[in-house]
Amino acid sequence: MVDAERLICAARDLEDGGRGVRFELQWGTKPLAAFAIRSKGKVYAYLNNCPHQGTELDWQEGEFFDESTLYLMCATHGAAFFPDSGYCCGGPCRGRSLVKVAVEEHDEHVYWLDPT
Repeated sequence: MVDAERLICAARDLEDGGRGVRFELQWGTKPLAAFAIRSKGKVYAYLNNCPHQGTELDWQEGEFFDESTLYLMCATHGAAFFPDSGYCCGGPCRGRSLVKVAVEEHDEHVYWLDPT
């Protein structure tokens, strides 16, 4: 059964190292922009908010990976993040991390999980 309130996308929409899917979630009482990507076969999701200056990461809608597809890249200042942890490994926010959104993949769909 599809939980439409927490549905991000069909699992096939996330290719390894490919375009991500932007979505909005309710975090408490506030709607927040987020995104999901697939890296090394697993799905990860984060708030679409760079810890350096709070800008969204994607340089074009859904484009989060650098050319090598090894890192997520902030389009504003070039900060690089590990896709599996959100940890900033290079750039102006080195040592900080993206805010992770818990996700699950089942029944050929990807869902975000309520943080509470």
